[in-house]
Amino acid sequence: MLLPIAGKPLILHTIDRASEAATIGRVIVATDDARIFDVVREAGVEAAMTSPEHASGSDRIAEVAGGLPADSIVVNIQGDEPVIPAATIDAAVQALLANSAAQMASTFEHFDNANEVMDPNAVKIVTDPDGRAIYFSRSPIPFPREAALEYGSLEAALIAEPSLVGQFKKHTGLYVYRREYLLEFTRLARTPIEETEMLEQMRAVENGAVIVAVKAAGRSIGVDTAADLESVRKILEDKAAGA
Repeated sequence: MLLPIAGKPLILHTIDRASEAATIGRVIVATDDARIFDVVREAGVEAAMTSPEHASGSDRIAEVAGGLPADSIVVNIQGDEPVIPAATIDAAVQALLANSAAQMASTFEHFDNANEVMDPNAVKIVTDPDGRAIYFSRSPIPFPREAALEYGSLEAALIAEPSLVGQFKKHTGLYVYRREYLLEFTRLARTPIEETEMLEQMRAVENGAVIVAVKAAGRSIGVDTAADLESVRKILEDKAAGA
C-alpha cells in the first residue's frame, strides 16, 4: 500500500481513482495499520482505524459502514487497485441503483487466454440473462463439454479454439452494497460452498442475495506481485508524464 509510484504511495493513487468517480460522495480508507492511516490522513483523506481481527475486507468495511447514515450505498474498492477506472466504479453503483431488488453489485472482465481461464486464482463468475450473478468459482465455468471431449481436455480445447476463452467472465474485486445488506451479510454464518471454494461472495449467493454484475469499463490490476507493481508503475508514470 505504501510503495512509491510516480511520487506518492500506491494507496493514494487508489484514492484518486475513487475520487474521480462521479457517484462517489465520500472516500474513507479503512485500515488496521497505523502507517497507512497516517499517510492517508497526512494526504487530507478520511481514514478509519478498524479492528485487526477482521477475517475479510467486507468485515472491515462493515465496521465503518455501521457509522454511516441509513440507506447509504457502500462501495468496497480494494486498496491495491491504483488503476481501476472511475467509469467501472460508476457503472457498478448505477447498476445497483437501477435495480431495487438487488442487494449488491460487482464487476467482471473477459479473459485474455487459456492460462488465465485455467488459473484457480482467477475467479469465474456466471450470470443469468438479466446480468445477475448465479455462481462464482475457481474452476472454469460454464464448462464447454463438447469442445473438451473433442480435444481431450478443456485446456486443449481453449488453445485449439481461442474463441472459447470469450465465454468466461473473470470476476473482479469491486463490490457495491446497500449499507443495511452489508451489515446483514457480515453477520451471516459462513456457508458450505463459500468454505469449499474459499470465496466469500458465495455466502451472499447461497443466502439468496441478488447480485448484479456489470462489465468493467477497462482493465484494472490488483498489485499482488512485483510484476504487478511494475505494470501499474509504468501505467501511472506514463500518465503523469503525459499530464
